[in-house]
Amino acid sequence: MSPLGRLLRNRRAGETHAAWNLPQLQGPDLLGVTSHHFDDGGAIPREHGARHIGGRNLSPDLAWSPPPAGTEQLLLVVEDIDVPLTRPAVHCLALIDPAVGHLDSGALAARRPAAGVRVLRSTIGRGYQGPAPIKGHGPHHYTFQLFALAGAVGTAPGSPAPDRARPRALLASLTVPVLARGRVTGTFER
Repeated sequence: MSPLGRLLRNRRAGETHAAWNLPQLQGPDLLGVTSHHFDDGGAIPREHGARHIGGRNLSPDLAWSPPPAGTEQLLLVVEDIDVPLTRPAVHCLALIDPAVGHLDSGALAARRPAAGVRVLRSTIGRGYQGPAPIKGHGPHHYTFQLFALAGAVGTAPGSPAPDRARPRALLASLTVPVLARGRVTGTFER
């Protein structure tokens, strides 16, 4: 166990400021979200972790139930709610065409995202950023949250351009109604 991990063991962002709990991202219906790579609450395989800790930085596959009628865009937010900061770290932010019903492994790559996927800035970079928690800090929970939106992000007057906005600023500025939402959570520990 690393000394830093021990020192920060009880410091975690928590779910309070997670996208899932933001008032503007509440929705009336639920989407079923799953992955073949991990069960809800199960361990995320190492290949989906960051390269500098021995992973491949490969986004896991994701599938979801059909979004409700009127969905113009899907918003995917991947957050580490156990990072020792005041707010969860955004590991991926992406806009997805509602005609897309699933993402294959690697679909959230910054340089070559899958068709119908537009990757945005995250806390760490652009595109999927694999788990790399502090060694010895304990298990981290990574929530893959999907929101079915009734309009396109960044089209409201005064809203930031999605490609340039910081993730927290983009999430805070959303005014598009959420029709449904769902999530799946995986764990990762070093």
